[in-house]
Amino acid sequence: MSTSSHPPIAVIILNYNGRHWLEKFLPSVIRHTSKELARIWVADNASNDDSIDLIKVHFPEVSTFRMPENYGFAGGYNHAIEHIKAEYILLLNSDVEVSEGWLRPMLQCLKDNANAAACQPKIMSYNEPNKFEYAGAAGGYIDKFGYPFCRGRIFDTTEEDYGQYNTATEIFWASGACMLIKRSLFLQAGGFDTDFFAHMEEIDLCWRLKNMGYSVRYVPNAKVYHVGGGTLSSQSSHKLFLNFRNNRLMLFKNMDKSEVFLINFIRNFLDIIAIVRNVFKFNWKDAYSIIKAHWSYIMLLSKFAEKRAVIDQKIQKHSIGRPNRNGKYYKSIIWLYFFRKKKYFRDLSW
Repeated sequence: MSTSSHPPIAVIILNYNGRHWLEKFLPSVIRHTSKELARIWVADNASNDDSIDLIKVHFPEVSTFRMPENYGFAGGYNHAIEHIKAEYILLLNSDVEVSEGWLRPMLQCLKDNANAAACQPKIMSYNEPNKFEYAGAAGGYIDKFGYPFCRGRIFDTTEEDYGQYNTATEIFWASGACMLIKRSLFLQAGGFDTDFFAHMEEIDLCWRLKNMGYSVRYVPNAKVYHVGGGTLSSQSSHKLFLNFRNNRLMLFKNMDKSEVFLINFIRNFLDIIAIVRNVFKFNWKDAYSIIKAHWSYIMLLSKFAEKRAVIDQKIQKHSIGRPNRNGKYYKSIIWLYFFRKKKYFRDLSW
């Protein structure tokens, strides 16, 4: 049985100059997290504000782990998880408010499902509490061309929650805004890809875990409220760059070898359409960000070819069965959303 000094979960909040988020949201995490269940950590990415002083003075029950430089979301969590020991790791964004009983159902999910590597709660919008939040909603999926979407959110359309996603289910990816994962499997899979820096690294990780035969799950009776865009604005051209580049790198690393050439060819065409669309809308910054992302992707291909070879060896070594494809949608979400006007998850045929 766990004691307060050795609880099974380490809740790790990654921070970079996020004093205002910590001040606002740490109280809910402390209030709703049992010391027997979890120890709360703030992993600091070399902030130059007074985040750490705030924690020492106002939240002494929270542990801190300070890094010598800003490693980004991916590298920051990798460093923290390497040094913070616990059976389970709960990755939590600093701009998330948790609710009563948020943690135990997720822990129970991973205990009850032997092949489950990770899970996420129901993620609601902090600013519109009756609506699902963009980054995760009621669980992540991916379409045949590698575009991610969620139950409760397809592209920019988010749904109101009226109980339509109150059943626990297997998903393709869990949101890095709030994800519980078995630490041993996080390390076996190689952790987050630091070349991503930020954005889509959690989808990449979940894809590797599923290629090893594990499952990722959604737990509806755990609920959190996420502000979203706490580090990079949703309108940030740099965020657009990271999303486009990282998505392509993720596909190159994880998709079936038999699909790589064809899917890459189609994605090149779709990315050109996205560039042209932004040019016609006079969104010059966005068009340039997509072009820059594509160039960066090409420059990294040889490195990622070597990386894929290493990953394939790890997957072969640690695999528990055939690759798990549950949660992959074998149709085009682009076609259905923009041309067929299928705006809601319930409108999709499987």
